[in-house]
Amino acid sequence: MPLADSDGTSLYYERHGSGPAILFVHGSGGNHAAWWQQVAALRDEFTVVTMDLRGFGKSDSSMPEFDGQDFPGDVVAVLDAENLTDVMVVGQSIGSVAALRAGLLRPDRVGSVVLGHSLGGISHPQLRELAAADRAEAVGLPVIDRLLTRRFQREHADRTFLFQQMGTFNVARMADLRNLDTDGPSLDDIRDSGLRVAFLLGEKDAVLSVKTVTRAHELLPGSLLEIVPDAPHSMYWEAPGPYNRAVAHLRRTLTGPKEPA
Repeated sequence: MPLADSDGTSLYYERHGSGPAILFVHGSGGNHAAWWQQVAALRDEFTVVTMDLRGFGKSDSSMPEFDGQDFPGDVVAVLDAENLTDVMVVGQSIGSVAALRAGLLRPDRVGSVVLGHSLGGISHPQLRELAAADRAEAVGLPVIDRLLTRRFQREHADRTFLFQQMGTFNVARMADLRNLDTDGPSLDDIRDSGLRVAFLLGEKDAVLSVKTVTRAHELLPGSLLEIVPDAPHSMYWEAPGPYNRAVAHLRRTLTGPKEPA
């Protein structure tokens, strides 16, 4: 069983396939197993790494409380354990915040970051206002409706049930991740780092709007933007085909040495 050490905390991860590397960072209800549809589709062309942040899945969950500020270090620990370089780190929702911070911490290992359904905790007043407006609309919906479309829930009751069950393997909860979003990097921090960033969003994301993510893309010179039609917040689960194609396209596009900062 592969384990990485993050300042004394044992982290579970898996490595599949070969080729340019992609590391997936789950969101608040996920863990390494949530990426089953990505691993199967991408491992023939890419090295695919999945992991459990502390408090999630099979990683150490014995601590009395969890601090989201530790999660970027968890991502780095897995990268170090596998001695990976030029990795594209793909975050899902709040996991994107950890992905972006890990990329800024270790540019020697991370070549690019994909902010999936997230602004990655970027500190900017206009983006903060837009995201707050999106959240104000989302809180009126049942949690499951924020993540999966109602049509998918009706037509795929089995996969919807499994999606909800994934979170039962976790000890940490959303409240444990919220402070990860504080003191985020500025647009200047990202630009000056030379880190390549892509925004990936489903058109029907009920948590974060196309308008908000498009504005973030406009404000961050050199960033890429992928909007997948008809896909929800948890696109990786509900619409794995379009999601996997988008990720593969971004990995092919972002493969290679970074421009010097």
